[in-house]
Amino acid sequence: IAAGARPVFNEFVEQVQNRNLKSVKVIRTGCLGMCKIEPIVEVFVPGEPKVTYIKVDEQKAKDIVAQHIVAGKICVDYLVGDE
Repeated sequence: IAAGARPVFNEFVEQVQNRNLKSVKVIRTGCLGMCKIEPIVEVFVPGEPKVTYIKVDEQKAKDIVAQHIVAGKICVDYLVGDE
């Protein structure tokens, strides 16, 4: 929350609700211990490797929902190593 996660979480919830994505769950977790790259978002799609996004803000959250969760295209610019 201190790293700016609350508005990001709220944006994910809003995007999922607006798109009526019934099979998507948005879940809060505690700190992962990597403060420098937070807020961190992990996307789990059954049968696929976990994808970890870093330094996520509200616009990135919109992009992740639209491009990754809906369209199945990973947002490579938001991954570790591209910070």
